Amino acid sequence: MHEHRTKKIKGQYERVILIGNPNVGKSAIFGLLTGKYATVSNYPGTTVEVSYGNMSLDGKRFLIVDTPGVNNLIPMSEDERVTRDILLTEKPVAIVQVSDAKNLKRTLMLTLQLGEMGVPLILNLNMKDEARDRGLTIDTKKLEEILGIRTITTIATQRKGINNLKEAIHGPRIPITKIGYDPLIESQIEVITALLPEANISRRSIALMILSGDESLKDWLNTNMSAEEIKNLEEIKDSTQARFSTPVSYLINEARIKAAEGIGKRVLKRSHPKGSNLAPFIGRMSMHPLWGIPILILVLYGIYQFVGIFGAGTLVNLMEKAVFGKYLNPWAVKIVNALLPVTFLQELLTGEYGIISMAITYAIGIILPITTTFFIAFAILEDSGYLPRLAIMANRIFKVMGLNGKAVLPMVLGLGCDTMATMTTRILETKRERIITTFLLALAVPCSAQLGVILGMLAPISGKATLIWAGSVFATVLLAGFLASKVIPGDKAEFFLEIPPIRLPQTMNVIVKTIGRVEWYLKEAVPLFILGTLFLFFLNKLNILIYIERFASPIVVEFLGLPAKATESFILGFLRRDYGAAGLLALSEGGMLTPLQVVVSLVTITLFVPCLANFFMIIKERGMRVALLMAGIIFPFAFLVGGVLNFALRALEIQF
Repeated sequence: MHEHRTKKIKGQYERVILIGNPNVGKSAIFGLLTGKYATVSNYPGTTVEVSYGNMSLDGKRFLIVDTPGVNNLIPMSEDERVTRDILLTEKPVAIVQVSDAKNLKRTLMLTLQLGEMGVPLILNLNMKDEARDRGLTIDTKKLEEILGIRTITTIATQRKGINNLKEAIHGPRIPITKIGYDPLIESQIEVITALLPEANISRRSIALMILSGDESLKDWLNTNMSAEEIKNLEEIKDSTQARFSTPVSYLINEARIKAAEGIGKRVLKRSHPKGSNLAPFIGRMSMHPLWGIPILILVLYGIYQFVGIFGAGTLVNLMEKAVFGKYLNPWAVKIVNALLPVTFLQELLTGEYGIISMAITYAIGIILPITTTFFIAFAILEDSGYLPRLAIMANRIFKVMGLNGKAVLPMVLGLGCDTMATMTTRILETKRERIITTFLLALAVPCSAQLGVILGMLAPISGKATLIWAGSVFATVLLAGFLASKVIPGDKAEFFLEIPPIRLPQTMNVIVKTIGRVEWYLKEAVPLFILGTLFLFFLNKLNILIYIERFASPIVVEFLGLPAKATESFILGFLRRDYGAAGLLALSEGGMLTPLQVVVSLVTITLFVPCLANFFMIIKERGMRVALLMAGIIFPFAFLVGGVLNFALRALEIQF
């Protein structure tokens, strides 16, 4: 066993890099090591984000780097390339491989590749409780002897084993395992190794990447070698492949699989699963083609009751009418009038379009209760293991739109915040899928704040109103997705998804996730409410709002059948979707909208252009051209659907 000794990086903290397969609890481990404060930034030259956080350990400071989840270090995606490039370009004091204790074979496939790289490694077997419940026991002492590295078990959801993991960071080791390949491949590895320059990972591992045909390695080769040397490597790779009828990459991967299976057989014991059979039964039924549907309906109904009724009804009434209506806003008016005897400033702060009376009231009094209840519901779905099952259930529907069930994950997250959801479209394998999903998020997925306001407006009218709104939006999603799948070129990706066990959500996990997302809302969204209010305030002061209302009148009044004042809500809808919905709520409460007009306006605002923050995220992820094209399609399409619905409801004389 080789202890890895490091030197202090001048001007920087020593780095610890977290690496692991997707969905193994790596982010949870990162949060437990660093606390809740982290910096997130794009990896240079990519749209892939990497998280950084500080950790203090026995008086020393470390920089923890949380890399994107990977299944292979011969990259097949941008995420995997970023993780591999971090290993190529940085020299960490330790690498912590976070893994799923239930899936030892997949874990060891990555461990063996890291071992070939010759990096200082600690193996973290997370989710020990789930492995135990499935009757899986890993002999960690034996595994340590075979690999030559520290192996630490953790249960991140219960914060168990974290201190042991921290202690192990002081003593990472270079793995001692070595995979034996075909003799010809081994001889060519030696030839290539002799030609390669020194690197942060072993030259043997780079040689294996070259023989596997890793095209993503070209940038590193071009930086570190001459054109003649690279040409020589290509010739060696091609001549090696010519002597095999099977791709060399397949032979290399096959040898790794056999090695992983061999180690697994020596350390893994299986016994009868422990605990109740109820959770596994519910887990199976939730994915059943027939019985999964009533479970899905029950889940959606629970979310509707918690977010739509309790959040958008009870809590909003308490905050808006009691806290802000009776106390905060009257106090604010008195204080502002006393301290600022200037009419302009008084109107700016507490007038009809005031920062306090409108922006803060909407953002905190109306939207925050709805957002918080949705974030709680979403965290429960995450922690229970139901979200991947929802993807299985949704797979058939999403096939109609040229997508697979994985797309339901960013779509469901979009019900919390479309801006965050647009970022998570990176989990989808192809560019085509990412564009279609981004388009559908921008078109028809209301964020939690907007959804809560919508449900709060529809609930008092009738169930029929809610069904018409939901049916119109759902039909629009299917139609738009179907048309987009026919227009946007590209291949469909296969549908593979790791399914975690169903479990009771951990209260602390739900609280931590909810607090983190609420903090994000307060930091990112509230300033946009203030910006939107200022924008509306100056439009009103300069009398521009009147001209916009007049210009839009033929569409809003005659085509949509709404009062001209509803134009304000659509203007604000671009600045913030939920802000626009809140404006419609104010009109409804003021008796300016009939039930039919409420339904038409809510369908239109749901399908309206994405909010400003989401629009900027689309530019960041998909580019300016795609973002403008999406906005150019969504804007008229929303009014077209709203207008058609208006005339249809009036022609059919639908009563609410």
